[in-house]
Amino acid sequence: MPSFLLHHQHRPDECPAIFAAWQGFQSPLRHRLAPCSCLVGGHGLWWQVQATDRRSALALLPRFVAERTNAIQIREVEIP
Repeated sequence: MPSFLLHHQHRPDECPAIFAAWQGFQSPLRHRLAPCSCLVGGHGLWWQVQATDRRSALALLPRFVAERTNAIQIREVEIP
């Protein structure tokens, strides 16, 4: 199954709404750690997920979060 890096960015004033959007939203990404730069001023979050396509990957996020997220298909490679 394809892998995607979900790269989310938002404005500083959107932090409360981004985190509140998860309330009541069912997703395997809830209650898990995610790299986040909000606490150091970057206002971005990242998730690595497996999904059949970009739309399915973004469906793992609440709509308010997904609208501000880029789903990038990725594959692992060995660095020589």
